[in-house]
Amino acid sequence: MAKIAILDDYLNCARTLADWGRLAGRAEVTVFQDPIHEAELADRLAPFHILCLMRDRTPFPRAVIDALPNLEFLTYTGGSNLALDGEAAAQRGVVMSTTGIPPNALEEHTEFVWALILATIRDIPANDAGMRRGRWQSGYGRSLCGRTLGVIGLGNFGTRVAEMGKAFNMEVLAWSQNLTEEKAVQHGATRADSLESLLRQSDVVTIHQRLSDRTRGLIGRAQFAVMKPGAVLINTSRGPIVEEAALIEALRGRRILRAGLDVFDIEPLPPHHPLRELPNVVLSPHMGFVTEHLMRSFYQDSLDNVEAWLNGAPIRVVDPEMVAGRKRPPI
Repeated sequence: MAKIAILDDYLNCARTLADWGRLAGRAEVTVFQDPIHEAELADRLAPFHILCLMRDRTPFPRAVIDALPNLEFLTYTGGSNLALDGEAAAQRGVVMSTTGIPPNALEEHTEFVWALILATIRDIPANDAGMRRGRWQSGYGRSLCGRTLGVIGLGNFGTRVAEMGKAFNMEVLAWSQNLTEEKAVQHGATRADSLESLLRQSDVVTIHQRLSDRTRGLIGRAQFAVMKPGAVLINTSRGPIVEEAALIEALRGRRILRAGLDVFDIEPLPPHHPLRELPNVVLSPHMGFVTEHLMRSFYQDSLDNVEAWLNGAPIRVVDPEMVAGRKRPPI
């Protein structure tokens, strides 16, 4: 009887969004709703043959993988998983599969980005909190029309965000290390000459780049220093792209107006983290991809991957290069 562990099911929805009963008599399924500390992973997961991972939520470095004697197969959601040492898993002979990217994922993420932009620029959460305390109009927001949207990274996500910026009658600037003027124009944007140029001109700055060696710490004290005092920063990509200490300093000192954050250096965000105490930041618990449609697709594909492996014919198999995001996964 195979033992299966489903990790990081924060919403306790894995069993309701996919029919794990299909594996009755072949496997025992255990769901972990709360995060497991890295130091406890080896002990708690040692009995399991199969792991179902939610993309990037729990780190699986080589030391943890090597300490799981029964691990034979793992499946993870999304196109890549920077928290998983795919090379270590492959060297152990562990077969890996991915769910890939479900249809409409880009559109649903774009919707969320704009929900966060609007909540932040209009200061909706603070006014909601004020009303719940008996107040009326705790503060005023700002408009988007006629302002400048700065999009850092004009890939699959960034292009959709940029195109929607035009619907709000915003001027759209875009920048990334390899962005061409032709691609920027194709998506209704103007290519900024540099990151600093984009930051100086933008009223809303939104990040849409992968976390890598060259994007880690891309926004730090020097970059906050050139931003407009009334600017808003939105990060729905990865926390470490922005230097956290510099961000907290900029928010505390009102160097920028507000920030809207869906991603953090440490996730889940620690209970007493200083970001939780700042009045000019809108916090979201990494839920840009957490819709019923996407979660249902993730868990159903994960179940299909497990069942195929149990049948001796694994599907959506990936190699370590795909896990790390250096190759595109099979769809």
